[in-house]
Amino acid sequence: MALLTGDEYRRSLQDGREVYIDGEKVKNVAEHPAFKPIVDAKARMYDINHEGRYRDIVTAKLPDGDTICRAFKLPTQKEDLTAIRRYVETVLDDLGGVVYRVGDETIGEMWSLYDAQERLNQIDPTYADNIKRHVDRVARKDLFHVSANTDPKGDRSKVLSGTSDTLLHVVKETDKGIVVRGAKFETAAAYAHQAFVKPTIANWSDDASDMAPYACGFICDMGSPGLKHICRSSLGQGRNPKDYPMSTKFDEIDTLLIFDDVLIPWENVLFHRSIESAQYIRETLHRYSAFNYVLRILRRADLLLGTALLNVEQTGLTKLPAVKEKLVSLIGYRETINAHLTAAVADAQKSPGGLMMPNQSLLYTGRIFALANFPAMAHLTRELVGGQLAVTPDAATISDPAIQQYIDQYYSVGEWSAEERSKLLYFARDLLNSSYAGHKVTFELFAQSPPFAQALHAFKSFDLSPAREMVRKAADLMPQKIKV
Repeated sequence: MALLTGDEYRRSLQDGREVYIDGEKVKNVAEHPAFKPIVDAKARMYDINHEGRYRDIVTAKLPDGDTICRAFKLPTQKEDLTAIRRYVETVLDDLGGVVYRVGDETIGEMWSLYDAQERLNQIDPTYADNIKRHVDRVARKDLFHVSANTDPKGDRSKVLSGTSDTLLHVVKETDKGIVVRGAKFETAAAYAHQAFVKPTIANWSDDASDMAPYACGFICDMGSPGLKHICRSSLGQGRNPKDYPMSTKFDEIDTLLIFDDVLIPWENVLFHRSIESAQYIRETLHRYSAFNYVLRILRRADLLLGTALLNVEQTGLTKLPAVKEKLVSLIGYRETINAHLTAAVADAQKSPGGLMMPNQSLLYTGRIFALANFPAMAHLTRELVGGQLAVTPDAATISDPAIQQYIDQYYSVGEWSAEERSKLLYFARDLLNSSYAGHKVTFELFAQSPPFAQALHAFKSFDLSPAREMVRKAADLMPQKIKV
């Protein structure tokens, strides 16, 4: 099997999928103005894999010699994690922006399943072979694989929120597979090949008869009959790329997936009617994907720092101690995220499945730090950019010949032309103040799990025993049975 090209990826989306946006049914996802920019970005990622200058970074070989995208190679040693980081950074450098839901991070959830095989076999061995086969299939077929997690929210005080048809569940079993009904939210689903669909219920009931139909996980083709994609409006469509250089290129469209009695073949079922499996998977889901995710937050930190730095350099403020102090805060934010990622690889751990996973405590605490401090760092960047961020006219007005002399007079700063000054301000506005900027902050906060769940993962992944034992000895305390 061969690596896909960008054009092959675009053509693969013409599979009859039902996609709706802005009151219309989309005929061609790849060419529709709401999707084309981000589809083109993903297509570029496919094309990168065929270019000689990138080949050693973005591709890898399987034991049988088959060439695959580096992002899909199971990490078996620390060097593989380092290679994944280099892959992500290389792709983002080439694109010139940050994209989150493009496949390299969501394949990590399948690796978590791979790690869980032994435990899942103990619970129910029926679908064990399907896990290995799908991990291999994504790599060999070069599939754009995403993850459908989030449920529509009803009355959250109830275990089964909303009506019986709100949460995704199995309504029937047939010789061909299970038939599912309900809904999920997922970013990028409308232009992906498949999704790993799973429950996110935290408070499972012991009454298996009521809950069992909801305890299913499977792979779903995004062009499956009965599957409907209801998408939010694009934040960049119809905007001038000069005014909104990020919104018009990298807006990743979110989708409400409606499963209207969708047939899932048995070979795509990963667990079924197994509350214990659903609970176990929830605890380990992001042990790999969080690494790629936090790498992207690091890139966003770099954008904040670079934007602030260029603005104070343009306006001649870099010599002021107060400005340097604020830049150091941004540097500290950036380097703390970087330190967590670097240490997570340096102190990587063998997984239950024999893979090499980033140190879980360092990875999860790094994720919490990155997300908790981003709003303050963005606000600090606004301070350093200054008030022109909010009052600068649009690119069309600034380029009007009738007022060019005034623009040149009042926007030129030292060696910086009015054009270069305004371009930086437009970039800063799209990074900090636009609808796209606000959307990204919320997306990042909940993309992998809500803050309380992220904190819980960090708590569970940290070994508390050494600190407990250290104080017990120092305080000369008698050993006691610890209740957790």
